[in-house]
Amino acid sequence: MAASFQPARRLIKYAAPTVWHVFTPLAKETGAVNLGQGFPGWTPPEFVKQALSAATKETLEPESGFMMHQYARAAGHMSLVSAIAEDYAPRFNRAVDPATEVLVTNGATGALYCAISGLLNEGDEMVVFEPAFDIYAPAAEMVGAVVRPVPLRYSSREGGTKGWGFDLDELKSAFTPKTRVVLLNTPHNPTGKVFSPVELEQIAALVRAHPYSLAVSDEVYEHLLYKGHKHTSLATLPGMWDRTLTISSAGKTFSITGWKIGWIVGPAHLVRAAAIVQQWVCFSISTPQQAAVASCLREARKPYKGYPTYYDWLRAFYAEKRDIMAEALEDAGLKPMRPEGTFFMMGDTSEIQIPPGKEEAGIPYDWAFCKWLCRDIGVASIPPSSFYCEENQHLAKNYARFAYCKPNEELREAQTRLARLKAHRQAVSKLDQPTTTREEVVGDHNTGEVVGADFTLLVARALVLR
Repeated sequence: MAASFQPARRLIKYAAPTVWHVFTPLAKETGAVNLGQGFPGWTPPEFVKQALSAATKETLEPESGFMMHQYARAAGHMSLVSAIAEDYAPRFNRAVDPATEVLVTNGATGALYCAISGLLNEGDEMVVFEPAFDIYAPAAEMVGAVVRPVPLRYSSREGGTKGWGFDLDELKSAFTPKTRVVLLNTPHNPTGKVFSPVELEQIAALVRAHPYSLAVSDEVYEHLLYKGHKHTSLATLPGMWDRTLTISSAGKTFSITGWKIGWIVGPAHLVRAAAIVQQWVCFSISTPQQAAVASCLREARKPYKGYPTYYDWLRAFYAEKRDIMAEALEDAGLKPMRPEGTFFMMGDTSEIQIPPGKEEAGIPYDWAFCKWLCRDIGVASIPPSSFYCEENQHLAKNYARFAYCKPNEELREAQTRLARLKAHRQAVSKLDQPTTTREEVVGDHNTGEVVGADFTLLVARALVLR
């Protein structure tokens, strides 16, 4: 029976290994520096660990400490929903009812699933900006909804800077009378884009203009911003509170992705829809972790390591890593697209060619590039075509995504390994010259410097060695 068994028909298209199933094991197998999956490479801050210890030792609720080890309230432990309400009330300039306007979920992933499942009917449509985190579309499609992708493109802006943006006409054309949800992610994974107030108002105006439409705003990187950029929640725009579910989590902010504590904030009628889904999926979320995160949210508002708050320290902490990552990509010829937020950086790979014999048939070019980079250069990244629908995958051909939520030593090691691409670029450039033959290209396998050798030998020596 096992040989003939198939999961439910609606799941068949999702049964293939995901990009995470491919590249995380590949990084481990090859000993690559893993800049693929976005989990922090360190233990959380001391106050975070102390908060969990206090919760498990029953010191947060001494009179009813045994309850810290039992089921939590289905919508969230009151200590956490209260702390979340305290956080959002001043930011949203309104009172937030912890009992009805906050839902604690199994991470932001659980929040997204509950929100999408609770709001979409079969045949409804969901507008998504691509590249998009790879769980958005499946969550909608599993309830019988249709995804309408709107691509973000990297191009020049006013003032001479470059950045990611959408075409307003394309966005308008994605909206129809069946549009139930527009799913926004800001700061954005994988591009690092922070949607501007003007862009947010354009999105909000379209939602308001379509009576059937609502918004789900994934804001898990809300505290990971860089100088000159400010996060604005879509729900704070005129007329959007009643139509928006805002999602965030503790995982990225406190380096505790394994705790899986996320939440939804919004009007009671929309939160209720998501809560109904959670009621019949996992019922409630880990009690001690909820109590610990409640403590962390309050502690994070206080001065930390010489900074006004923990969040200020966090931004400075990641700004240094962003600079190291940008330098590493720049030196290697992988043009960095500096993020405005998050801890992800897209690199433009168009100036680097996969060596002869290293291409792989049957997979997108960015997958082949990232596999080669992992196996032969020793640095794992993620092919961004995984974040596009099939018809838009070509837009990611010359991109790779790097996660720099790793110790500086690992980032510097990645920089050293990526420097091997210099020899590769020089060799290809030499061969592209009309008067140059393969025999004229020479490489020193100890330094990776091009001084002469057969091209194949150059690749073998300068690129494969680690």
